[in-house]
Amino acid sequence: MNSQQQSSRIDYGLILILLMLFVVSCAAIYSAQTTGQYGTNFVFRQVIWYVIGIGIILVFIRLDSDQFHGMAWYLYGFGILLLLFLIVAPSSIAPTINGAKNWYKLPGLGTIQPSEFMKVFLILTLSRVMVNHHSKNPIKTINSDWMLLLKLGAITALPLALVVRQDLGTSLVIISILLGMIFVSGITWKILLPLFGSAATLIGLVFYMVLWQPAVLEKYLGVRQYQFDRIYSWLDPYNYESSIGFHLTRSLLAIGSGQTMGKGFGYREVYLPESHTDFIFSIIGEEYGFIGASVVVSLFFVLIYHITKLALTTKTPYYSYMCAGVIAMITFHAFQNIGMTIGLLPITGIPLPFISYGGSAMMGNMMALALIFSITYNERHYMFSSDRS
Repeated sequence: MNSQQQSSRIDYGLILILLMLFVVSCAAIYSAQTTGQYGTNFVFRQVIWYVIGIGIILVFIRLDSDQFHGMAWYLYGFGILLLLFLIVAPSSIAPTINGAKNWYKLPGLGTIQPSEFMKVFLILTLSRVMVNHHSKNPIKTINSDWMLLLKLGAITALPLALVVRQDLGTSLVIISILLGMIFVSGITWKILLPLFGSAATLIGLVFYMVLWQPAVLEKYLGVRQYQFDRIYSWLDPYNYESSIGFHLTRSLLAIGSGQTMGKGFGYREVYLPESHTDFIFSIIGEEYGFIGASVVVSLFFVLIYHITKLALTTKTPYYSYMCAGVIAMITFHAFQNIGMTIGLLPITGIPLPFISYGGSAMMGNMMALALIFSITYNERHYMFSSDRS
């Protein structure tokens, strides 16, 4: 294959979206790190993580659906082993940070969070299970749909159980991936409607227990106090302004003070600690106002639309399922992060994809986008062919 043929199979639209997100990320992180509390050049580190992410894309882009299909269970098992080892690893290898033991400490690189990679491994594995199930059960029945649902639930339950005690935000992302892929799995709505209704009821019950019976959740589910605090500070942030509601009240003040046009690049007045990570959207809202924040939201809409379009045009079921998982993952990340900065949703510590600073999150998100790049690279040249099954 010559260089011209390879070039025609590269998704330049996705590259353009990623480039714009990169520019936004660097500008926002640069402003966030000028508050005086940091001694690290996070912009430089973010560029390094982007470069590493590009390397991940260059590796994954050459893998086709058959190769992803064959690797899925191995990657899933590797991810589970990493999560399991976190439990028994000594503090020199897996330190406890902010009350949670979610990271491996790597000399020279900082910390790596294995759950970020597990999300992508889960997408690949769930996609494989759905493809295999439909191949073995060409005629759908209620029993076969229930069997598929049980398979998907069982596969997701293991990593979820390993993550939920330490990281509520990542747990919610894993659940969103499962729900998004169930939605496109072909399971009849006779099962899904009661299931989603029951899930909504369960969420309401858990929410009630958080407010009125927190000791029960803490005793039987291992939910920690700081996770309860995020709910309390969300419902009544100004009552906790000097403590657990500090970040939310400052975020609301920052975004609100930006008004329509913002204060301009570098003109920040609201102090917000750790704004280069989870609260990066607050920086954007203050400096660029409603217009700038809308541009960022629009970038995510364009990204999701782009992936959705690929999912609908590909003739390979594995790719379609893979796209659904990536869409669910990125959509929940963006919606939750932006929602928590404006008080719409509780604070969960979920970063804004491709914009917040963070090595593990960046590599995980880049790995997810690498799956999308591989679709165009490996299939575009016969996307409109009538003889491909």
